[in-house]
Amino acid sequence: MKKYKNPSAAEWPSICLRPVQDSEALEQMVLPVFEDIRKNGDQAVRKYTEQFDKVRLDRLEVNAEEIDRAEASVSADLKQAIMKAYDNIYKFHKAQKTSRMEVETTQGVLCWREKRPIEKVGLYIPGGTAPLFSTILMLAIPARIAGCKEVVLCTPPDKNGEIDPAILFTAGYCGLTKIFKIGGIQAIGAMTFGTESIPAVYKIFGPGNQYVTAAKQVATRFQVAIDMPAGPSELLVMADDVADPSFVASDLLSQAEHGADSQVILVSTSQNMIDEVENEVSRQLEDLPRKALALRAIENSRFVYFNKREDALGFINEYGPEHYILCSREEDYYLDGLINAGSVFVGNYTPESAGDYASGTNHTLPTQGYAKQYSGVSLDSFLKSITFQKISEQGLQNIGKTVEVMAKAEGLQAHKNAVSIRLRHLMKKQ
Repeated sequence: MKKYKNPSAAEWPSICLRPVQDSEALEQMVLPVFEDIRKNGDQAVRKYTEQFDKVRLDRLEVNAEEIDRAEASVSADLKQAIMKAYDNIYKFHKAQKTSRMEVETTQGVLCWREKRPIEKVGLYIPGGTAPLFSTILMLAIPARIAGCKEVVLCTPPDKNGEIDPAILFTAGYCGLTKIFKIGGIQAIGAMTFGTESIPAVYKIFGPGNQYVTAAKQVATRFQVAIDMPAGPSELLVMADDVADPSFVASDLLSQAEHGADSQVILVSTSQNMIDEVENEVSRQLEDLPRKALALRAIENSRFVYFNKREDALGFINEYGPEHYILCSREEDYYLDGLINAGSVFVGNYTPESAGDYASGTNHTLPTQGYAKQYSGVSLDSFLKSITFQKISEQGLQNIGKTVEVMAKAEGLQAHKNAVSIRLRHLMKKQ
């Protein structure tokens, strides 16, 4: 890990740099795969699944028998945990529903806004070294509450052409029926264009590796929306002497074990806390099954000491973390001054992993500093806001002159005429 002591504001951007990916090279890999899928559909999807995932598939879609078999193989404890998490996530996202907003801007001019579901959405669920069945809950639940008509799930198969049972059980419990055994670039391409088996969607959600991330970006060129730009997972912890160093170290490692390209940051106004956390990280690292991955991620980590809280807060907002844990005696100061973060975890007993799984908040969040301009996934991510207006005769008379003057000033005569004709009609009626 790299250590910094009272770095100047001029140094902050370089300290905040994430592990670099060659996006142009990745894009050049994605484009021919997309073109092949657009032309050849399922045949191309099978070809790339064999090439990238080393498995040949006769059937891309998961059938009901496979879901039943998965349910039977998942332990009772895990089922109960998934169900409890489902309830909490459902409650939090259900509470985000809003009613129609209506206002009469001028007498006779009624404006309102209502939300409608995105009809077709695609969910990408990573498999590989960590099958993220929890992400199904984070995406399928708000999709269900929003009322999306068609929800497609894609997840990569293992070398035997099977899907992790926990993924299938969770998908089934969430009511998903269109589940496909495809991952990586080919999954995003299939949901972008549609194939003989896989429906095209209007918006794609879900995390993934660098290839999935690049594919999602390319998908936006073909009238498909995505949840947000996203890269490797990251965490920033702000901790002073009220924090428990063992807790802080465990939080840093919980993100580091995601992958070698993850990044964790510790910011503190206590040099003693930094020293103790460093020792704890080394100790706890030895017991992790994913030690090799976590160790490589720790190489991308930073421990940053500030002797002024104003500088610590400024640096946190400059970094804009995906996950932000705050454990400080000056909690209100850091919360009130926070501008940029994906999701915040407050206090000694609020580990980031609680939000990853079961507290209720969504764990699909902006990375790479995009917390400065993007929100994490929420119910609104699956909805569109549509504005409406209805103008009475009196209403048009009240705002007609305003519209005519503005349209004329912009040189748009037909716009002016659309109002003028109606006003003359109303004058004749009087």
